[in-house]
Amino acid sequence: MVIITADDFGLHASVNEAVEQAYREGVLTTASLMVSAPATADAVARARRLPGLRVGLHLVLADGAPTLPPAAIPLLVDQGGRFDGAMVGKGVRFFFLPAVRRQLAAEIRAQFEAFAATGLALDHVNTHKHFHLHPTVLSLILAIGRDFGLRAMRLPQDRRAPFWLRPWMALVRRRLDAAGIVHNDFIVGIAESGRFDEGMLLAALQDLPQGVAEIYLHPALSSGAQIAASMQGYRHADELAALLSPRVRACIERLSIRTGSFSELAGPA
Repeated sequence: MVIITADDFGLHASVNEAVEQAYREGVLTTASLMVSAPATADAVARARRLPGLRVGLHLVLADGAPTLPPAAIPLLVDQGGRFDGAMVGKGVRFFFLPAVRRQLAAEIRAQFEAFAATGLALDHVNTHKHFHLHPTVLSLILAIGRDFGLRAMRLPQDRRAPFWLRPWMALVRRRLDAAGIVHNDFIVGIAESGRFDEGMLLAALQDLPQGVAEIYLHPALSSGAQIAASMQGYRHADELAALLSPRVRACIERLSIRTGSFSELAGPA
């Protein structure tokens, strides 16, 4: 099975429109929602109109806005009240500083609560910038997620990953399995992030690994810094075109590729 996901649902109205188009007219099966982004309310309204679109939580702990007031999590945010993109420094502080971990846990819980408040069924959980590869972040998601029906997560296992990263991915896989959390076997889209056009998507579909693959993209009507300042150079519109491509749909049909969602992996609740 292949799960075809759009990340950053809620980041911008252009992203939301693209997600709806890609689901209605293209091959998109799931979307990952940012619960405190500028266009979250619009994304939720669209998702409610599209009951077949499976929606998960895209936890944001870097390069984005928090759910809690900045004053409640001063050790996590910058002077502007946002999460910055300095992930290495954040990761060290998450690991070594108990006060930071307490605020991190509070923010993760707040994002789960915000998703639950939408009334949408929780298809999966992943993180902006794949931050759940950090052991502290993953531990907190697994512990807190139990209260909110967490059953599935993204495993960012790219078969083209460097050899030194493979033992770490194996450890993440074991932790998910031990917690009873279903996951994809491989992911496609890390190397292509921001430029996943039709040609790349066709090539990926024709070279899928055995098992469950997740292909993730960042579609939008407009591109780059028009969506977010940190996305300078992203070709969002090309990624939407790939999801809408008749050639892509024909390729899926020709190869008898089954598309679906994390909920299908997890089975009945």
